[in-house]
Amino acid sequence: MLKKLILKGYGQEQNYNCAEKILYGANEIYNLGLGKETMKLAAGFGGGMGIESTCGALTASVMVLSKLFVENTAHESEIKELTSEFLNKFEKSMGTIDCSSLKVKYRDEVKGCSDIIFKAADILDEIVEERMK
Repeated sequence: MLKKLILKGYGQEQNYNCAEKILYGANEIYNLGLGKETMKLAAGFGGGMGIESTCGALTASVMVLSKLFVENTAHESEIKELTSEFLNKFEKSMGTIDCSSLKVKYRDEVKGCSDIIFKAADILDEIVEERMK
């Protein structure tokens, strides 16, 4: 779903960062109903919030999980478990959730951070599909 969209080059033409690719793509694929103004909130999370901290593809994925599975507040939902599941799966697969470490291992001049974004989208798809059954 989301991974397939991003694999087709989604967000390249618009020059989206990692967080924007995940949130904007998820808005289309999962029908989140987010407007352009709301989606702009993801912009600052790219590049690990600009300081190579937690990867923007991951923070945007947490936004998506929150939109899909929180009705009112975090404490009234299972968002903590879903976030933990997502981040643990990503870290197990990629070795870290830290943007700077991910860039060292997976980023290159031609593909950029594509492999990182693909993995985040893949795990997000898996969790969403499982929970929406």
